[in-house]
Amino acid sequence: MRVRLAATKPHGAATRSTATPLRTRRPPASCPAVVCQLGQEKVHRDVTAAAQAAATEVLPSVSFPTPRMTEVAAELQAAPGQQERARLLLQLAKRLPAMSDAARTDANRVMGCTAQVWVSAELEGNGLLSLTADSDSELSRGLAAVLVEGLSGLTPEEVLQVDPAVLSQLGLGSSVLTRSRTNGFLNMLEAVKRRARALLGDLPRFPSLLISAAGTSAQGAFAEAQNQYLQPDQSVVDALVSQLTAKRIGVVAHFYMDPQVQGVLSSAAERWPHINVSDSLVMADGAVKMAEAGCTAIAVLGVDFMSENVRAILDEAGYSHVHVYRMAAEDIGCSLAEAAESEAYDSYLADAGATPDSLHVVYINTSLRTKALAHKAVPTITCTSSNVVSTVLTAFAQVPGINVWYGPDTYMGRNLAQLFQSLAQLSDDEVREVHPAHTQASIRALLPRLRYFEQGTCIVHHLFGGEVCELVKEGYRDAYLAAHFEVPGEMFSLAMEAKRSRGMGVVGSTQNILDFIAAKLTTALEQPFPERLQFVLGTEAGMITSIVRKVQGMLRAAKRDDVAVEIVFPVSPEAITTDRQQQGGQGPRLELPTGLSVVPGPAGGEGCSLEGGCASCPYMKMNSLTALLGVCERVGSPAGEAMLEAFKPRPYRELVDGKTMAQAGCVPILHMRGFQKGGSLPDALVADITSRHAAA
Repeated sequence: MRVRLAATKPHGAATRSTATPLRTRRPPASCPAVVCQLGQEKVHRDVTAAAQAAATEVLPSVSFPTPRMTEVAAELQAAPGQQERARLLLQLAKRLPAMSDAARTDANRVMGCTAQVWVSAELEGNGLLSLTADSDSELSRGLAAVLVEGLSGLTPEEVLQVDPAVLSQLGLGSSVLTRSRTNGFLNMLEAVKRRARALLGDLPRFPSLLISAAGTSAQGAFAEAQNQYLQPDQSVVDALVSQLTAKRIGVVAHFYMDPQVQGVLSSAAERWPHINVSDSLVMADGAVKMAEAGCTAIAVLGVDFMSENVRAILDEAGYSHVHVYRMAAEDIGCSLAEAAESEAYDSYLADAGATPDSLHVVYINTSLRTKALAHKAVPTITCTSSNVVSTVLTAFAQVPGINVWYGPDTYMGRNLAQLFQSLAQLSDDEVREVHPAHTQASIRALLPRLRYFEQGTCIVHHLFGGEVCELVKEGYRDAYLAAHFEVPGEMFSLAMEAKRSRGMGVVGSTQNILDFIAAKLTTALEQPFPERLQFVLGTEAGMITSIVRKVQGMLRAAKRDDVAVEIVFPVSPEAITTDRQQQGGQGPRLELPTGLSVVPGPAGGEGCSLEGGCASCPYMKMNSLTALLGVCERVGSPAGEAMLEAFKPRPYRELVDGKTMAQAGCVPILHMRGFQKGGSLPDALVADITSRHAAA
């Protein structure tokens, strides 16, 4: 959806479709007096002869957007030292006209700055941009003044074309432009660009949820659908807690549950401790702790490979007597897990097995059957989205000449390759910040030996395509960007760029995203002034309940009612939803890999766009509150237990190298646990990698 943002554009004022050459255009009448007339040879009275010489000698190849910014750069570069450059910034700060109190609004705040910074923009009658800015820090105010003086007088289109690299070419030096100030300076530029986009016309707006200590408020139908379940019906909570406590049932659920389910579970967890909402790997760990505490049954809210992992890990821990139940008698599928059970993946593993010194790194979100048969074909270790980078880089560092085969998630594999290609352009010190055992040379050397499967995607993360990313760039270029490691390259690149250049992004698992939001909120709470943080949530929307509870807990503990967090859902209006939710839906149905169909068109504001942008996973929606209550009611009675046989995880009776399929499938998981514990690949795995091909 798009909403028009208010902008002071005079009625009838035309925005030029072609840019006037920078050297001949005149500034708006309201341009600050300290700005020289653009296109004239007149130089600002404070520019010294030395600065003019520096402009000639130092800056001929630097493409600054305006002559005034060129002059500012000349002044700074001609300064004899860092103290003089800081003094010049303070002079600019003093010349900057004060911003009115009415303009110091949350809407004009620049996120990602240590100090408070405000930026606003308006169009003059001639279609040129006039900027105003302010800060409670004098140095930040000086940096803002550079942008005000250097960019005022451009058209909005020209502002959007300004290369952020020009900020590093101003000659401020590392002592003045520290890392935090660099991030803040870049964020100021992004804020100016966002306002320029708004002045051009329609600015895309996604649904969002505003979280404060007092409560939540929603904008847009999709956000309203998420918001309505954050305060659950207490009678339903009572009924669930009664069943769980009486029958000692533990519940492990994935972050991607619907808000209705998570709202009830979160409230019930305050009275029954054996409820855990987490990433897929931690679900199994939580189930073991529940069994240790005396739970006799575990309800798993997730897709089938999650319940299979829970069953297998419980068996390995000696709790085979503890029952495990899924939430449906039919399959609860996963397009990504099924991609790893295809003929194409079998062929991929065969190639890996025929290549000496190979390691297969398999995503945890696959079945035990996949893990078992993969390890039979080639030495295999599992990974999560939060440890995949360290797993792969450690393997390359620990085993000389190793070949790493990642699968089945194509997007994660492609993103890994892109990340490593980026690392290959950095200095050795920067590479070591990512992994201490690597250098630029070692990263370049490993690139030809990294392969990834090219035919596996999650249907949810697949929807974060190019169109939604373009809308994010247009409307949220100055917000914090969070992306799951499984999303397509466009969203991954956006978040990586925001992380690398401005400290405003995160790429990782759902837990990584939650930790990132909490860290940024912690920084805001350490400041004495009001703040409103905005995060674009580039992953499944089901984790919103965990975000709300985490954020509200922090806000209430800090007793801050002047800080808020806005979560933006990048969801297109054209949504899809399952036919089990659609009432009277018309039009062609789309078949998902397990036969669950989807219908184009929004249903109550929920769904995922066919063009890009996620709402929720249709498979996860099979884990409904009704299903959970139904399973709990049947536990403990002979008739109910008989009905629940179909709800148990798929049994694996086949043998693989003398082990059951479940036991064999646990080996790659145990290799990962060994890696997490010791920081290196287990000796048994390394021996397998280096000797298996020779033995064959």
